[in-house]
Amino acid sequence: MNAMTSTDTVSSVLIVEDEALVALNLESMLEEIGCAVVGPVLRYEAAAALAEEVSADAAILDVNIGGRKVFPIAETLLARKVPIIFATGYGREGLPPEWQDFPVIQKPYTLENIGEALAAVAG
Repeated sequence: MNAMTSTDTVSSVLIVEDEALVALNLESMLEEIGCAVVGPVLRYEAAAALAEEVSADAAILDVNIGGRKVFPIAETLLARKVPIIFATGYGREGLPPEWQDFPVIQKPYTLENIGEALAAVAG
């Protein structure tokens, strides 16, 4: 692992992404930089249930899952002290103001921006 993909203390990552090919690509990138993947979870209801009990060092959440905003799931994860990274095609500007301070990876993902976001939440 090089500096741009260092995950430090992030060894497991929950993926919530409703597009299967995007989820598989993200899963592959995370595995390439040494992370175990929880999921990917493709449906909102499954993600909401898993958020109540998941054991992960971080979560990457697509902002829009099946037409529903992911923020209630993010709140559940934060209450359980699971760091959040948002994934969106719209960048930070696509998030409501109260969520704009969280790390964001913009689609299409790169190893570099995934690594930077993981480093930002690692400890």
